[in-house]
Amino acid sequence: MPSTSRIGTRLAASAVAALAIAIILVLGLSRSRTPAASPSLGSSTGPVLTLGSAGHTASPRASAPPPSPPGPAASNAPAVLVGAGDIADCASSGDEATAALLDSIDGTVFTLGDNAYEKGTPSEFRRCYAPTWGRQLARTMPVPGNHEYETPGASGYFGYFGAAAGDPDRGYYAYDRGAWRIYALNANCADIGGCGAGSAQERWLRDDLAANPRACVLAMWHQPRFSSGPHGNDASTRALWEALYDAGAELILNGHDHTYERFAPQSPSGKADTSNGIVEMVVGTGGRSHYDFGTIRANSLARDNTSYGVLRLELADGGWSFEFVPVAGASFTDRGGGTCH
Repeated sequence: MPSTSRIGTRLAASAVAALAIAIILVLGLSRSRTPAASPSLGSSTGPVLTLGSAGHTASPRASAPPPSPPGPAASNAPAVLVGAGDIADCASSGDEATAALLDSIDGTVFTLGDNAYEKGTPSEFRRCYAPTWGRQLARTMPVPGNHEYETPGASGYFGYFGAAAGDPDRGYYAYDRGAWRIYALNANCADIGGCGAGSAQERWLRDDLAANPRACVLAMWHQPRFSSGPHGNDASTRALWEALYDAGAELILNGHDHTYERFAPQSPSGKADTSNGIVEMVVGTGGRSHYDFGTIRANSLARDNTSYGVLRLELADGGWSFEFVPVAGASFTDRGGGTCH
């Protein structure tokens, strides 16, 4: 039997233990009832609340999940094209000014012919074009002008642009950007066997339009079918217009006249046609020089011959928008858009 003193010691120890447990419970209960400090909105000590897309307050999270990869909407972003024609001349600084615009505009660069004056020689491309617009060579899709063919076979042009310029015997080709089919054509008809109905280029164009049907079509070449500049209207490309019109094309871009001009939708004969007509834009503003306007042609909506600049296009699925971007110090601009046929 344990002694009386040991029993007393055990009882005392039990009492001390019970007291300690009671103290711990009281302290824990007291702490659990103490309210936490509420962080202010945007406080560096607490979560920041943000507004969701619908304008509702989003719940703060201890750690945000990683961003999701772009969805289908991102892949349907408009394709951007930017460019002009009648560009580089070692005796002019206009091409340097337009080249500076390209440095800050993303997308595919197009040229509308007469890329290097006076004769498109290899030397002129190297000395005059390469230091300016040539900075964008890797993203450029060109067309030839009449000055390129002042060098036999436009060999300077084809040698400089390489595969991007297409077959040197033809100088025309097609490519896709987004939902759009784009035709880079050659209006130097005498040098490639003609541009009329039944010519190799016209048959190729009709065949490609049939083989690659698109709701949205754009074409570009150098010499315009319609122009209020000194070169005026040129009927040599009417068959190309007719092929594109029959296919429901939206836009045709040209150079040759050193002006900017935009026409209302019209037929290959020049009749206003708001339902099926093609919008033609002359953008000979790449920097070589400016021309005076002559006879103002029917359906001409916007004109300028004071500003160098580039045309920036956004080609969306089902529509398009454009803006003429002038060089620093110039003020003329033009913008608009439309839907595909």
